[in-house]
Amino acid sequence: MHSKTDISVDFAGVRLKNPVMTASGTCGYVDELDDFMDINLLGGFITKSITLLPRKGNPVPRIVETNSGMLNAIGLANIGVDRFISEKIPKIREKNVPFFVNIAGWQIDDYVAVTARLADEDAIAGFELNISCPNVKKGGITFGTDPVLIKKITAEVKSAAGKKPLIVKLTPGVTDISATAAAAVEGGADGLSLINTFTAMVIDIESRKPVLANRTGGLSGPAIKPIAVYLVNKVYKEVAKPAGIPILGLGGIRTASDAIEFIIAGATAVSVGTATFAQPRCCLEIIEGIADYCGRHGIKNISELTGSLQ
Repeated sequence: MHSKTDISVDFAGVRLKNPVMTASGTCGYVDELDDFMDINLLGGFITKSITLLPRKGNPVPRIVETNSGMLNAIGLANIGVDRFISEKIPKIREKNVPFFVNIAGWQIDDYVAVTARLADEDAIAGFELNISCPNVKKGGITFGTDPVLIKKITAEVKSAAGKKPLIVKLTPGVTDISATAAAAVEGGADGLSLINTFTAMVIDIESRKPVLANRTGGLSGPAIKPIAVYLVNKVYKEVAKPAGIPILGLGGIRTASDAIEFIIAGATAVSVGTATFAQPRCCLEIIEGIADYCGRHGIKNISELTGSLQ
């Protein structure tokens, strides 16, 4: 590590020792990576989605690899907020890293209820709002595609979150991501997380059926990285920078170089997901690589790099 460079960041009022977090859904709840690395070395940890009631998720198969990524249709399988509080919060307390809980649901009341249950937990640093869920009251339209709904759900969850920061995770499946980002900011978002996965399909040509039992899944991994970098830069210029709101950049990050691209594009911090399946320790290599890059380029504070695209 280069002692000359300060790679700590302030993300929506939470101090991160470095700008690298886990992405929701890929690294479990708290201790799943313990056999591979000391997660206290991370900047932050984002849990898999938590819903009000436990969920078994979608039928299998629900993951399939692609040429440069993977599709998942896990279906928000999780233990529910009650068991999360009783079984996982005690383990989170033992860690020395900020934890953000990803919140999911099917109607606004679900999101609000989960957030309210966790708002007073001192072990939790903040929340990430998963608005890529279909809204049952609106006939399956995802919350994340409707700016009116985004503003409403953000405002209600922000109210339930108390003093804890709320990061809104944006789906790329919209015509103009700046419009949905602006709606989240108007609703009171403290940060933006982008991007979530792309809806995609893989077909088994022998059976002529989709490989996934759910037919479609979310495409993640290196295939989506250039699109994610572009969208982060677009939202940074058009929404986040003017509003003074930080961006958590994600989508196909495997290396320090990938992470640095996102930061130059406008991200304050990044999160790493799919890459951890192949290399569970990759976050630590990314952190070291960022520090090395800053040292070589005479960057005293990593914040100088955010949005520095020429």
